[in-house]
Amino acid sequence: GREFKVFDTKDGHGIKKALAEGLKVVWISGRTSLATARRARDLGVRFCYQGVGDKGERYRRLCRRWGLKPHETAAIGDDEPDVPMLEAAGFSACPADSSPEALKAAKLVLKRPGGRGAVREFVERVLAMNARRG
Repeated sequence: GREFKVFDTKDGHGIKKALAEGLKVVWISGRTSLATARRARDLGVRFCYQGVGDKGERYRRLCRRWGLKPHETAAIGDDEPDVPMLEAAGFSACPADSSPEALKAAKLVLKRPGGRGAVREFVERVLAMNARRG
């Protein structure tokens, strides 16, 4: 009756880097998991939405709430429910081992697979892009 999840420390460090640079980090998951909620809390991710049926709608609502246009955001996802976010974001990426739908929708396919440094790779790309614009 217990759940076991593994999280990559490199990904976690990437998230901490993003937060330290002032980026809003949001997790939107279709599943509900106590382990995910705890990991988000441990990393300092204040916006962790779980059990979300329509990720695209939640994404659009958050953009409106913060006064952002979707093209001003970045998104990462790995499966079909993530496609609306991947298509709407100004920059989007997916891990190398993503579903065919996500691979097609993302603007960039990362070198790393999901759960093995893809989030860190994504964060570093976003921070580099922001530095060039800065």
